[in-house]
Amino acid sequence: MKNHWNKVYSSKETTQLGWYEESPEKSLELIDKCHVNKDNKVLDVGTGASTLIDNLIKRGYNKIIAADISEEALNKLKARLGEKASSVTFIVDNLTAPEHLNDLKDIMIWHDRAVLHFLTGKSERDAYLSLLSQVVRIGGYVIIAAFSLEGAPKCSGLDVKRYDVNMIQDFLGSNFILKEHFNYLYNMPSGDKRPYVYTLFQRIQNDKWK
Repeated sequence: MKNHWNKVYSSKETTQLGWYEESPEKSLELIDKCHVNKDNKVLDVGTGASTLIDNLIKRGYNKIIAADISEEALNKLKARLGEKASSVTFIVDNLTAPEHLNDLKDIMIWHDRAVLHFLTGKSERDAYLSLLSQVVRIGGYVIIAAFSLEGAPKCSGLDVKRYDVNMIQDFLGSNFILKEHFNYLYNMPSGDKRPYVYTLFQRIQNDKWK
């Protein structure tokens, strides 16, 4: 997977990638609904070269963590940010076999746009959930955007697992309560459309975590 994504990011301009957003309005909309202090930690998993990071910096967040399996992707993001890159922690790691991400703690917002749906194996999804549960604090928020059930069965040449809101709730389990969800039709740079489901959850206190 690392080689696949490095090849993708090295062979195309960021603005031509099928998931590129000039303005990540829907993600920002859900982040705003969290109403968190700008000093809290925000982890963007599968960052790629996302413009979300630029926008978080503009909004005053000062503990931003950008994580991706592709070093090529993060290098492109760093180059675009320039001096502003110094305010971001960059982590090259695999969510399903983490070597560095599992050292994180007290994450207030976990943001994932278009990563979960690439995890088609149960063991991969279990590893993802284990990491998420380890690093997101009680009271913290989880934002997941994935291909909806009406979405494409493949992306970037890879199979995907499609979701609706109930499937994401079942995946996260009873330690996370749904705060908001909506369907969104994303327009790709090519002009094609991709149906997504966006979800916002909050982690709650549970006997298991006392």
